[in-house]
Amino acid sequence: MIRSKILQFDSGDGTPAGWLLLLLLLLYSLPLDTIAKEAVSRGLPSAAVLNPAAELWRDVRQRDQPTTGSTQVRGVDSGVLINAYGDRWRKFRMQQLIPIGGYMLMGIVVVLAVFYLVRGKVPIEGGESDRKLPRYSTYERMIHWFIASIFLFLAITGLILLFGRPVLIPMLGKETFSILASACKEGHNLMGPLFLLALILVFIKFVRRNIYQKGDLSWLLRGGGIIGPKHVPSNFFNMGEKTMFWMLVLVGSLIVVSGLVLVFPLFGQGREWMELAHVGHAIGALLMIGVIIGHIYIGTIGMEGAIEGMKTGYCDLNWAKEHHDLWASRAEARGEALSNEAVGQLRDLDPLPSSLGARTQEAGK
Repeated sequence: MIRSKILQFDSGDGTPAGWLLLLLLLLYSLPLDTIAKEAVSRGLPSAAVLNPAAELWRDVRQRDQPTTGSTQVRGVDSGVLINAYGDRWRKFRMQQLIPIGGYMLMGIVVVLAVFYLVRGKVPIEGGESDRKLPRYSTYERMIHWFIASIFLFLAITGLILLFGRPVLIPMLGKETFSILASACKEGHNLMGPLFLLALILVFIKFVRRNIYQKGDLSWLLRGGGIIGPKHVPSNFFNMGEKTMFWMLVLVGSLIVVSGLVLVFPLFGQGREWMELAHVGHAIGALLMIGVIIGHIYIGTIGMEGAIEGMKTGYCDLNWAKEHHDLWASRAEARGEALSNEAVGQLRDLDPLPSSLGARTQEAGK
């Protein structure tokens, strides 16, 4: 009776309003009934309202290719409606990259701490000499500290951006961390291109002395003299220093290229290339940070006299004979060894005379 009354009601344009009302009731009740049944089957309260498109999104996450369409908007990804790779990249970053990278860096610090406790600071066996050898020119030290300062800034800001959410938010709070993260992001992007300049300068200046030579492999197999009682001969740079140089050049180039892809989305790269660049950038940076941690350890508390060359331009003669004896012997034979008093007088006039700097470079060939 009620149905007949509804169907007899006219909307005024010849269409029974009852049919419209009945159609709306059917369209509204069927999805809700399906959602309610799904909620009960999944153990949720019957009052819970699930996303009607949940199955669609689950299906999208399982696809290997992004869903594409057509549009009048012009752009690299303008026709991509759904990118299925983004969720994989997010999970990799949060579930693998961050924890594994954190454990790797902490492991390196722990290993160096244990090594220091066991071995201590490696001394100059013969003690400090009363003579020194010129080792680095002023320009060489300038570009070394230039790339070192840029790298440390990028490393610190990058680590804050990568590990800040799980590590710093509990200590600083979300608002303070958001300000810090924003500043780190802007500084990281601005200083990044300078690392490319520094890398080019270091490569041009030091590449000749980092070509592998006869005897370098023996140095590596004996751990730089740590394994076995005999001394391992070495040239201006030993195998470890040469390997670090080539890692800096190769891994640093990967970091630079991937960073440019991330900072300048003007090369026509899509989201997949951006995600791949982020993965390469982060892995390369973590690897290089681990190597530099070891480099800093040796130059500070790990070895006596190791950092003097980069601080003053001169190194102790006994230190040179113990760690770079092939180069030290040639330099001493050419008469380049100077007394400490003479070095002090020269440093008052010129941090490293050009003539000595030129001969030092020749000795490193």
